[in-house]
Amino acid sequence: MISKEIKINFSAKAWHIKMSCTFDKLIKRPLKACFIINLQVNRNTMKRKSTAIWQGTGMEGKGVLQSTSGVLNNTPYSFTTRFKNEDGVAGTNPEELIAAAHAGCYSMALSFALSGAGFPPAELKVSAAVNIEFMTDHFEITGIHLDLLGDVQGITADKFQELALAAKTGCPVSQALKAVPITLDAKLK
Repeated sequence: MISKEIKINFSAKAWHIKMSCTFDKLIKRPLKACFIINLQVNRNTMKRKSTAIWQGTGMEGKGVLQSTSGVLNNTPYSFTTRFKNEDGVAGTNPEELIAAAHAGCYSMALSFALSGAGFPPAELKVSAAVNIEFMTDHFEITGIHLDLLGDVQGITADKFQELALAAKTGCPVSQALKAVPITLDAKLK
């Protein structure tokens, strides 16, 4: 059978993505044949920015959060939304934002790992819980727990656990948060 390499290149400001596969793999397994096998980040540093504007005292004051993407657009936060109101209706808090960032980063890192190993996921559902506790005279983040439920065809439970643990250690947000214990409960559907 003829084997012909197909290369697709995409370049953006900060990312350069290469994807290649053989023609015979493309014919036999079109859905799995051409996953990204080499992701190179240019040496330029990427920056993501957000702004917090706080008015008043710590207890009675309030603030808003803004992000360049617009996802946070004058999103309110306060002592109440952080420590008293767990339903999230009145606004957000830093721990909720850390949890969202961690769940998002981890699921993407695991998707890359699974796809690279030949097991592209149909779905990865990740919930992150950030624990904050009062310690004598201050609050402290004491741990983060990730709950993962994966729908991944053809993978063994052992291989899934191996890749899930590697992604937990390697995702950029996990790296930034490694000062606190990060635990993981990973299950397949």
